[in-house]
Amino acid sequence: MIKSLLSALLVLVAVSSAFGKYIPKSGKRIPQTLSRGWGDQLVWAQTYEEGLYWSRSRNKPLVIIFHLADCPHSAALKKVITEDNDIQKRLDEDFIILNLMYETTDKHLSPDGQYVPRIMFVDPSMTVRADINGRYRNRLYAYEPADLTLLKTNMDAAKKLLKSEL
Repeated sequence: MIKSLLSALLVLVAVSSAFGKYIPKSGKRIPQTLSRGWGDQLVWAQTYEEGLYWSRSRNKPLVIIFHLADCPHSAALKKVITEDNDIQKRLDEDFIILNLMYETTDKHLSPDGQYVPRIMFVDPSMTVRADINGRYRNRLYAYEPADLTLLKTNMDAAKKLLKSEL
């Protein structure tokens, strides 16, 4: 009786863990401080220069997330992105990813000002994709939690441009 209960409990634990967070093909990864909570299971570039190098060498677009630790808008966007398995999977498989809590020296990454949260795409030819933006006129690269569908569409556009332009 006890063995059957333990077996059933083990099966329940195994099944429930299978429906949890996205796990990359290569298996569960060791949490990194570079994620800053945006997806510990993902591999993050440490610097903008490293992100550009990986993007070029692996022929994948670079996604840069500008945010601040104490910004409520950044925290809200982080929460929905980390809970969306589809976005986590896309970031892992199709992009080089970097999150920054400071501005870079590349002025192309702030064409309409410096604000957070801001998500920008850079293709492997090191061209900042200023044409891939969000829905706001005064903050072209800002996304809110309700904008996940648009973010996914923009991720698709970045991949499509990669194949058609390079």
